[in-house]
Amino acid sequence: MKHDQRQPTPLRWPRGLARMHRMKIARSRIRFGAARGSLPHRGFTLVEVLVAIVVLSFGVLGVVGMQVAALQSNKEARNQSVAVALGRELGDMMRSNKDIALLTTNSTVNPYLIDFNGTVPTTTTNCFTGACATTLAVAQFNVRDWLTRVKAALPGARVVVCFDDEPYDTADGRPQWDCNGGTDSPAVVKIGWTQKSINSSATEVERADGVGSGAARPIVILPLIPGSGT
Repeated sequence: MKHDQRQPTPLRWPRGLARMHRMKIARSRIRFGAARGSLPHRGFTLVEVLVAIVVLSFGVLGVVGMQVAALQSNKEARNQSVAVALGRELGDMMRSNKDIALLTTNSTVNPYLIDFNGTVPTTTTNCFTGACATTLAVAQFNVRDWLTRVKAALPGARVVVCFDDEPYDTADGRPQWDCNGGTDSPAVVKIGWTQKSINSSATEVERADGVGSGAARPIVILPLIPGSGT
């Protein structure tokens, strides 16, 4: 009796099942890293990360620049509000003391005619103690107290109060410190302060005291009281 020497035929998976089995093995290798060396790597390269950081940095710098500009604008708006309030207050003082305010264009007789550039008058009169017996003494005290608060509120403040028919330059329409008028002209207060130059190529700030190439013009101009008409 002879035995059949042929090898048995190996079992084969059906085609669909074999493909599913191979896909399952591949997913298992990806999940557990069984064949990491033979699989493609996924993720970001160092160059991509650096490019993303650069783009993000430009965005952050833009936001910071906008914030600085906003803070500067808020500061200037506050200074303008303070200057207008102080100018109106001086106008009330002059209206309450018209005998002195409209007396003459001579600042030695009319203390309300101011050309303030940082130095507060050194009068010793103090109306709070009842020592102001005349309208001139009241005017001197009002001006000294008012200028002290202006100096504390505005950086590098300059103030000019005068009788002026042309507070704005007729050539370019810009405000000017010069005064042109007599007692028949309206009394005008001109207030300026040190601020950042609006010229991007400027190398210094615009100083209200007129020193240097960055001399500024008045920022706030308020008519205080009308002229005497006499």
